[in-house]
Amino acid sequence: MLGCGRPFSKRFGSGLSFVYINYHKNAQSVFKSKYDYRAVCNGNIKIWLEDADNMRQCLKNTRKAKGNYAFTVFLARDMIYKTKFGIDQIYFSFTKGETMEAIFQNFSNLTWQQVVMWTIGGILIYLAIKKDMEPALLLPMGFGAILVNIPMSGAITQMIDGVTEVGILNVLFDGGIANELFPLLLFIGIGAMIDFEPLLTNPKLMLFGAAAQFGIFFTLMAASLLGFPLKDAASIAIIGAADGPTSIFVANYLNSNYLGPIIIAAYSYMALVPIVQPPIIKLLTTKKERCIRMEYTGNNVSQATKILFPIIVTVIAGIFAPRSVALVGFLMFGNLIRECGVLGSLSDTAQKVLANLITLLLGLTVAANMQASSFITLRTLMILGLGLVAFIFDTAGGVIFGKIMNLFVKKKVNPMIGAAGISAFPMASRVVHKMGLAEDNQNHLLMHAAGANVAGQIASVIAGGVLLSLIVK
Repeated sequence: MLGCGRPFSKRFGSGLSFVYINYHKNAQSVFKSKYDYRAVCNGNIKIWLEDADNMRQCLKNTRKAKGNYAFTVFLARDMIYKTKFGIDQIYFSFTKGETMEAIFQNFSNLTWQQVVMWTIGGILIYLAIKKDMEPALLLPMGFGAILVNIPMSGAITQMIDGVTEVGILNVLFDGGIANELFPLLLFIGIGAMIDFEPLLTNPKLMLFGAAAQFGIFFTLMAASLLGFPLKDAASIAIIGAADGPTSIFVANYLNSNYLGPIIIAAYSYMALVPIVQPPIIKLLTTKKERCIRMEYTGNNVSQATKILFPIIVTVIAGIFAPRSVALVGFLMFGNLIRECGVLGSLSDTAQKVLANLITLLLGLTVAANMQASSFITLRTLMILGLGLVAFIFDTAGGVIFGKIMNLFVKKKVNPMIGAAGISAFPMASRVVHKMGLAEDNQNHLLMHAAGANVAGQIASVIAGGVLLSLIVK
């Protein structure tokens, strides 16, 4: 017995009925139906409750009953039926099989696409834990992918029984990504981590950062030729910057239809820098070129220069690419906190607490756009492929620029540092440094590569602003 002698309500699962019956004085009526769910009143009145069509038939029969009392049934999707019907007691009984069906009914809503997304989530978690690949982001992203692909998941906004149930991930998305808040806050933390001294010591390294954005504009044309709308093509192209926050900012600003796959590709390729870049670098350079040594003078840069640099960069970027001001400004503000010398504790907080917390929330929140229905498509595979193309051509653009530069300068540069011109900081500079040592154990390229790397950080943000200026009219 689930209810006896008092008003009783029970939900029988998705697609079944909400039932509420007010009991009153005795009434006598008998009608029958073939359905299984039933209410028995005084052993005489039998009402089978399963779906909307059956309920209508029950109510049609119920109108023959005697008495002037209310019998109210709330159906799924807010359908309400009322008829006059007097009853004395109400009992609900179910067989064991029917009860188990109600409990496990959500299994029938599971699709193979959702299982695939569980697998993808598991792979991301594995890469984060076992391979230590961007664990602060890939782990929450992988768990979020599982979270949102559970049938009828309460973590995302859904329409259930005609009522909109707001999911916490959608709340976070609207409050942190839809308005670009999370990426911009993360830029403060990234800016506080960056030391621009290697770049300020050798300003010409800025050219490597600019050259390593070639893949972005190449991929923009390729994606457009493959049929992507211009706003989506630009959002896909920015993957080549190897800069997750910039990818999120641009894709969301342009209201791209593929935000989830774009974010996955951007952060995945950032994590895969040590795997993707070395073969490209070796393909484009000779052993002799890889062995070129570069002397690092290590000239001291004054604090005044370090303080003025982020301010000047923000002003110049804002004049030439106004839509990049938010991106460049927050990045440079973080660096100003680092270099001003009076906000040490805030600098530490931005580098550690703020950056880690925002990265964690970002990873979970982007999962709101990783639902199987929109993620498991041919377009997603195309985006992943185009993202790789952008990444490859960015790397190639930097290396080839280094080779071209050597045709005109007396003091040769190691073209490998051009590969560090992408924005994947500091992974790209470490890759170049390790490759230099592998060719010549006295060839220390870290500081030069780091200079090109931080130049790439600035250039990628400006490139994002340029795309926005070109696309948004």
